[in-house]
Amino acid sequence: MRDQEPAPGHPERRLNTKETAELLGVKPDTVYAYVSRGQLSSRREPGGRGSTFEAKEVEALARRNRRESSGSSGSGGELSVRTRITLIEKDRYYFRGVDATELAARHSYEEIAEWLWTGELRPGITFTAPKAAVAVARRAVDALPEHAGPTDRLRVAAIAAATADPLRFDLSEDAVLGTARILIPTLVAALPPVRRTHRDEGPLAHRLWARLSGRPADETSLRVLDTALGLLVDHDLAASTLAVRVAASARAHAYAAVSSGLGVLEGPLHGAASGLAHRLLLDVLDQGTAAPVVADELRSGRRIPGLGHRLYPGEDPRARALFALLEDIPGAAPALAAARDIVATTARHTPLHANVDLALAVFTVSSGMPSTAGETVFAVARTAGWIAHALEEYGERPLRMRPSGHYVGPRPPQPLPE
Repeated sequence: MRDQEPAPGHPERRLNTKETAELLGVKPDTVYAYVSRGQLSSRREPGGRGSTFEAKEVEALARRNRRESSGSSGSGGELSVRTRITLIEKDRYYFRGVDATELAARHSYEEIAEWLWTGELRPGITFTAPKAAVAVARRAVDALPEHAGPTDRLRVAAIAAATADPLRFDLSEDAVLGTARILIPTLVAALPPVRRTHRDEGPLAHRLWARLSGRPADETSLRVLDTALGLLVDHDLAASTLAVRVAASARAHAYAAVSSGLGVLEGPLHGAASGLAHRLLLDVLDQGTAAPVVADELRSGRRIPGLGHRLYPGEDPRARALFALLEDIPGAAPALAAARDIVATTARHTPLHANVDLALAVFTVSSGMPSTAGETVFAVARTAGWIAHALEEYGERPLRMRPSGHYVGPRPPQPLPE
């Protein structure tokens, strides 16, 4: 029964929460998520036990959701997904409307993650993981062979942490946020430390450093690492983020959604790209000049890693921010010079700007880190963005991220194979 029927001749018809949820094809909790995000307005009737919603507004939202789930965007047939998280335009990008490079310059990774998740800044916040979750994740990671890569370890750690959380299937916003604040530090703590003496406390960047470099951490280098984490938190619907949203659309819990993102991230065209740039930089430093190294890459038909980005015709703003900070690290001068040599040499063939993978490579090379370190930084950083997108997707109609296949095989009926 509706909470309130319209008066005779009154054009407004209102629905109760149950009716609204049924019309949208979501759970009642999701209806209030729409309200909190400003996608739906509600009104509590005097003496009523719940909120009511204008039928026309609910029907309009349902139509909008159906259009999105059909995969039509009006721009070449590509899937288009409404999001309030990241905007990329004119060689800049923004988190919830705020310049992302300025956020990363002024706030820690954890503070930026909170901003992305809730739209609120919590100065000084740090993420900590319960010892039980860390112990389970470490045991699982320690069982992997030595040649396992960082993404292998992180994915196993995420799955192990999920098994230690009996409440992981609670997809309410508060529960998912609680999971996020535990999962990210658990992933870092599960990675084997490079330095024997390390402290698993303080800002996340400090804890991560001990998993990446055997050198003592100085404040300038820690600032670069923390800024890199903040810059890489999210980048709109990258391939790994789309995988996370597909998992969340099927109502996979947060651990499983993050695991989906980690699986896609491992590709050489995504999270592993900084490792290719790292090795390229080492070759240039070994040769003393970029020309023969770039020539070998081009002769082999390979694109030069660390250059160009399909979303930035000009300079990648993330690279610009990191290069500026790396200027303050004396030990980074040789790698910076090698990176500039790569850009200048390649510009004779194709005018491309340095991207964030090359900037990360300068940092990892000059910090004595392995070639896989950039991938680790990328994966840890992006986990916060994946959680933000999963939260958004939990508020949408389930299973909407399902495009229709266009069958091009032989038409039936075909004879049975022999």
